[in-house]
Amino acid sequence: MWTDSHCHVPYEGLDATEDELVAQAHAAGVDRMITVGTDAAQSAAAIDAARRHPRMWATVGLHPHDASQGVATIEGLLADPDPLVVAVGECGLDYFYEHSPRDAQRSAFAAQIGLARDRDLALVIHTRDAWDDTFDILASEGVPERTVVHCFTGGPEEARRALDLGAWLSFSGIITFKTAGAVRDAAALCPLERMLVETDAPFLAPVPHRGKPNRPALVPVVGAAVAAARGVGVDEVEAATAAAATAVFRLPGA
Repeated sequence: MWTDSHCHVPYEGLDATEDELVAQAHAAGVDRMITVGTDAAQSAAAIDAARRHPRMWATVGLHPHDASQGVATIEGLLADPDPLVVAVGECGLDYFYEHSPRDAQRSAFAAQIGLARDRDLALVIHTRDAWDDTFDILASEGVPERTVVHCFTGGPEEARRALDLGAWLSFSGIITFKTAGAVRDAAALCPLERMLVETDAPFLAPVPHRGKPNRPALVPVVGAAVAAARGVGVDEVEAATAAAATAVFRLPGA
């Protein structure tokens, strides 16, 4: 069964109710979902969704777009251990949009690396147009044992740098895009045991669903594109990425 390692349920822009999205996912063979926090409100909503749905887990994080809000806004959600909260993030750097100043992004990213380490949680990284600073901050703060570069958009060079740090790479619907040759090359070299698949729903719907809200039920489309890039069977990618998700997020067994 597939695991969507990164989606946003609930979230504005989805084209179905939360219950419908979960039912569609299960019908498509997507057994587990990690719903991701981007600020205090969205993180709280993610935890609530995980409480409502078996086989769903949540993260608590402050997205670089919202870094100006300050990491203190999410710390309360991590005060007590919760088995449904499996990661800190998504957090990191986004120099494409720069909705928060770069200094605020860097500070919030560093602080959340510390939260992941201190609470023994996985770290989920968002990085866009900021590879060097992302790697520099990881080097200075210390890479958590279980770190995921979500929605991987780099090529082989960035993949090797991340893998050398012990990170997992999570591939999204971008791998199906015509212009994403470098991402497919990265997927071809990434060891299967270090690979995850995700939708990032409601964003980045894969071909041939572009232009519509994405949904967790489309994880198999992403997985098929990964399999094609690697020249292996889809079943092999399905099993390997599910096992990787179990390891990185410490999910219960099948």
